[in-house]
Amino acid sequence: MTHITSLNGTALSSLCFGTMQFGGRADAAESRAMFDACRARGVTFFDTAYVYTDGASETLLGEFAAAEREDLIIATKAAYGGGAGRKNILDSLEVSRKRLQMDVIDILYLHRWDGDTPLEESFQTLAELKEAGTIRHVAVSNFAAWQVMKAQAVAATFGIRIDMVQPMYSLVKRQVEVEILPMAIDQDIAVVPYSPLGGGLLSGKYAAGESGRLTEDDRYAARYGQEWMHVTARELSRLAAEVGHHPATLAVAWTMANPAVTAPIISARSVAQLKPSLAAADLTLDADLMARLTALSQSPAPATDRLEEV
Repeated sequence: MTHITSLNGTALSSLCFGTMQFGGRADAAESRAMFDACRARGVTFFDTAYVYTDGASETLLGEFAAAEREDLIIATKAAYGGGAGRKNILDSLEVSRKRLQMDVIDILYLHRWDGDTPLEESFQTLAELKEAGTIRHVAVSNFAAWQVMKAQAVAATFGIRIDMVQPMYSLVKRQVEVEILPMAIDQDIAVVPYSPLGGGLLSGKYAAGESGRLTEDDRYAARYGQEWMHVTARELSRLAAEVGHHPATLAVAWTMANPAVTAPIISARSVAQLKPSLAAADLTLDADLMARLTALSQSPAPATDRLEEV
């Protein structure tokens, strides 16, 4: 596995905390409380982005992390809008560094694939940033496996490589099992999946009548709108009650258990909401429970029509 540590050599934690809610659904005080709860449980890895909460996420994370900066691994993402051209990467990164109050960013992601910008332009820019010491590792988010491999080949021409990918992965979003996870193992790329709770669907809160992104955001409602996904969530809650764990704990632990996964990104709006996800770090699923959890959802079709060889 790609060796990624903090500035002073602290290892990546088995969970990453995503700060998408900082300064949005979580005010500054609740954001601070969640950061402290993560640190108390040994989380060293924090994820943000230029686009999150109009900059409040990066600003708050920078404030919270300042006192122990060299013990932490901080990832941010270049602008989601505007493409992956040189100017957009440089401009958004400069703003991110100022918000975070950090001269060096441990991991910089391209936030999504940009088919309109030559990869050579993007990766030459990233190579220059790495050479200057402004960023330590290059990463990509929301790339298909073929896009990662195409980008990796271009990166190599500039003497760098993609060290980390950030795909969606949960019990109800398993497409990464087909191409992305095998690719990551083969290429020694760290995998840091987001939404292990399926936008909160797998926490059980929607079945209990609570609100959240699935009820407040049309994109999430569409992403998790298939009935079988809601059936999986209900069955997960039943299984969780049987085995004495919170459904969110089981969902995160299931994602963690895949050998290709480095650290799932957990997130929340409050410490109370966060605790079941943090508890996954201390839960090891035995083979029987792992099999029962996996059986709750649809395994994706393999990347071949030669099923006699699978």
